[in-house]
Amino acid sequence: MRLFVGLGNPGSKYENNRHNIGFMAVDEIVRRHNFLPDVGDGKKRWQSLTHEGRLGATKIVIIKPQTFMNESGRAVGEAMRFFKLNPADVVVFYDELDLAFGKVKAKLGGGSAGHNGIKSIAAHIGPDFERVRLGIGHPGDKARVHGHVLGDFAKSELGMRDDMVGAAAEAAAWMADGDRARFLTEVSSLINPPRPSSGVGPKVGAHSDNKKTAPKAAKTEDKPQSGSNASNNNAVGGVMASALKALADKLKGEK
Repeated sequence: MRLFVGLGNPGSKYENNRHNIGFMAVDEIVRRHNFLPDVGDGKKRWQSLTHEGRLGATKIVIIKPQTFMNESGRAVGEAMRFFKLNPADVVVFYDELDLAFGKVKAKLGGGSAGHNGIKSIAAHIGPDFERVRLGIGHPGDKARVHGHVLGDFAKSELGMRDDMVGAAAEAAAWMADGDRARFLTEVSSLINPPRPSSGVGPKVGAHSDNKKTAPKAAKTEDKPQSGSNASNNNAVGGVMASALKALADKLKGEK
């Protein structure tokens, strides 16, 4: 069994914030893999909204702490102790400021990199839990970080956001199976699918200099005559000419 945790802040005011992409990721897992209850109807336990299902042979409990980001560790600690799990059985999905927008990384353990939700979880269960980091990008200016993190995704970013969240959800079974490397490989191929090979042959319907065409029929009227056939034709022509001349002379004599 594994505990999947999506980080975010509760309430409609925050639901489209970059800081809530952890909530978005686990919601997409619920939708794609038919967890119960449905998104929006999570069961309230351990100060969280919860869902249950399976990824492959592994039972998964998803929680979305409702404590606000800075106290996420309280909810995660309660759920982990309830199921008698180890920190390595916990997988946390969250926003990563220092990761380019659209990139996904995963690791076991490490520091918080200033993320208050991660800091809170580490304080309650220790740092050795699995992390799926969903890149939201850095605004470039430290003074703009707060507004960037707690701001909504721009309309132009929604396609990439959905691709990133969808890929993480689609490949989540590999995290459930403990195969972090395969998870990252699958996510990468889903976000950036390989281009199909163009091949070496001409495209269907395209013009090509190598296109074969049917040979043209020979023009028999232009073919020169040779040998006995030519001689015979000349002889026949001479006889016909003589006969016509004789007929013409006869007709003159009868006038």
